[in-house]
Amino acid sequence: MTTTRENGSLYTNVHNGIASLEFGHPASNSFPGVLLERLTKELEKLSEDEEVKVIILKSEGEKAFCAGASFDELLAVENMQQGKVFFSGFANVINAMRSCKKLIIGRIHGKTVGGGVGLAAACDYCFATEQAAIKLSELSIGIGPFVIAPAVERKMGVAALAELTLAAQDWKNAYWAQEKGLYARVFDSIEEMDRELEFFAEKLASYNPAALEEMKKVLWEGTQKWDSLLQERAAISGELVLSEFTRYALSKFRK
Repeated sequence: MTTTRENGSLYTNVHNGIASLEFGHPASNSFPGVLLERLTKELEKLSEDEEVKVIILKSEGEKAFCAGASFDELLAVENMQQGKVFFSGFANVINAMRSCKKLIIGRIHGKTVGGGVGLAAACDYCFATEQAAIKLSELSIGIGPFVIAPAVERKMGVAALAELTLAAQDWKNAYWAQEKGLYARVFDSIEEMDRELEFFAEKLASYNPAALEEMKKVLWEGTQKWDSLLQERAAISGELVLSEFTRYALSKFRK
């Protein structure tokens, strides 16, 4: 069952120290700005919740994991300030994931594009299915994955980032993503993935919370500048989206 709400949905369930954080949107689980803002605030809240030991980030349905940022909102950008605000949405979420005191496990059940790849890269550990192909298509419309690039590079390396970005029309399969370090484990089916994910999360939640928090800090060492860096990248995208090239490319998608 997937949501029909125009601004999407966000639900959190906490059980035995494990917080399942599920987002959804009728347009292939894409993110309008308001949903990105809600996700940022929820991550910040869970970070301080002493009941929570581990977070599982997931999305609704059995098709796409995440189609990135809302295309309708991208089409509606009219000036640089609006553009920066639009692209800051994923910057804020990635920074919230980075600074969250709890380890975040990604459950990537299907295809993911653009900002969705950034979300997967910002998770501390990812489970995926064979259907979880990835693509960074931003260059094809005249912008680039500037905001999510630091997260993708950190997890997969510069070479993989270049391959994804420059081959903007090409899907890379889940096993390629695993080989490059984005996914830790890939499964034949959602059912098999969920069984292993539950076992893994329960085991992780049984460990010393103080040790988990310190390990989180170690994993993200050297990324403190991202608070300003990702906002700078959002400004670059916000300017490019107003370019003649991008306006023309986007005009083909107007309803």
